[in-house]
Amino acid sequence: MLKYKSIKPRVYVEATVVSYLVARPSKNSAPASRQRATQRLWQNYADKFEFVISRVVREEIAQGDASVAQRRLEAVTSLTVLEMLPEADMLAQKLIDDSALPLNSVPDAQHIAIATAHGVEYLVSWNYKHIVNEHKREHINKVCIEAGFNPITLCTPLELMEEIQMKETPEKQPEFDPETHTDPILEECYRIKAEISAQFKTVGEFFSYLKEKEEEDKRNGVKYVSYFDPSKHKMPKKPEDDV
Repeated sequence: MLKYKSIKPRVYVEATVVSYLVARPSKNSAPASRQRATQRLWQNYADKFEFVISRVVREEIAQGDASVAQRRLEAVTSLTVLEMLPEADMLAQKLIDDSALPLNSVPDAQHIAIATAHGVEYLVSWNYKHIVNEHKREHINKVCIEAGFNPITLCTPLELMEEIQMKETPEKQPEFDPETHTDPILEECYRIKAEISAQFKTVGEFFSYLKEKEEEDKRNGVKYVSYFDPSKHKMPKKPEDDV
């Protein structure tokens, strides 16, 4: 009898999720709800997914308070780390150029581009400004398709659990405007992203920095993995191709 190995869906864990995972319990309802959802996904469903990260995630979660940063880094120690790809760098640039993401969110462009280029099925995030914003998801996916990639599902941990029909009753999130909503955990994440963006003049410059860090990691024993399949990447047509 033939035995078929089931492949777990891959989930790219963006930095905000790691921040909620290890943050001190919040007394405010919205952050507390996100913390519970993140912990439930992490603790109860890790065997249903393959959680993956990238050097960009490691770069973000290493910032800020040293003790908190250490907790964040320890939380992702066992996760698969995706390689930095030139194809992902080009996609990140296109996401910025096509205004799917603003100039000050280069790390977010890289998160989406890396996960998409590697063919990851889901990207989980609590970043309502630039990633799981209802008004941006369609634009982001459109850019990815135009670049020849299959679009990724951008979702919160709660949405991911609903997507695969988990048994939990999802907690409803309060309505809020991502531009004015305040949440100490998210505000810290946004600050770190902006500070990282400000250090680099271009997307390519950030990519080169990350590649150097990746090579340093490899020398220190960190294993990087690539799921990029060139056969599934449809190169976009050049304008002269239609002539």
